[in-house]
Amino acid sequence: MNKKVALQDLGFKDYKETWDYQEALFKDIVDTKVRNRREDAGLETPNHFLFVEHPHVYTLGKSGDINNLLVDEKKLAEKGATFYKINRGGDITYHGPGQVVGYPILDLDNFFTDIHKYLRFLEEMVIQTLADYGLKGQRSEGETGVWLDVGTTFARKICAMGVRASRWVTMHGFALNVNTDLGYFDMMVPCGIKDKAVTSLNVELGQKEVDMQEVKAKLLQHFTTLFKAELVKGGAGV
Repeated sequence: MNKKVALQDLGFKDYKETWDYQEALFKDIVDTKVRNRREDAGLETPNHFLFVEHPHVYTLGKSGDINNLLVDEKKLAEKGATFYKINRGGDITYHGPGQVVGYPILDLDNFFTDIHKYLRFLEEMVIQTLADYGLKGQRSEGETGVWLDVGTTFARKICAMGVRASRWVTMHGFALNVNTDLGYFDMMVPCGIKDKAVTSLNVELGQKEVDMQEVKAKLLQHFTTLFKAELVKGGAGV
């Protein structure tokens, strides 16, 4: 089993460009697994972890409801935002500047073949990172992602998640609000969950801006511990 994970920070990248790049990495892993099964090739399957920050964009998962986007294309254009329907689980999600987006593209045969456990580990990675900042991140039953003050009238979501998996290979991932303009969430029903607020790390800490690179470093520290992974420098990216 290959526990090495190639890390790439793509910086500020268009959503569709990054999606296409994810698909290419995903296909490469799946194709290798198919060849191994058909030819008994014994090839090692790679793993990847992409960090990226997107321009304003709304994405709708395959089981999502378009009615959870509360504005039309004209309004989206006015706000400099785009919209895509995509092949992950979950409902509608917003990505934008000031948000740490992570896309682990892993062959779970290298770690454990359990999608439920995979999602819980991603949540735990974020929960432990928030704890580093003195915040108590929590799971909300039946709602994937990470929240604060679950079970109270002040419940608010700080990290959204949506993944796709095929042949135990994952793609898509998580979006942690760090220095995010929360006004963009007013144009949708976040993750299809009504009457729940959204927050970001800088708001919770009462800071104008939180160091994004520091947040990424903490996430990776917890990721490698939970998954017993070894990070290696990845390729040039898109």
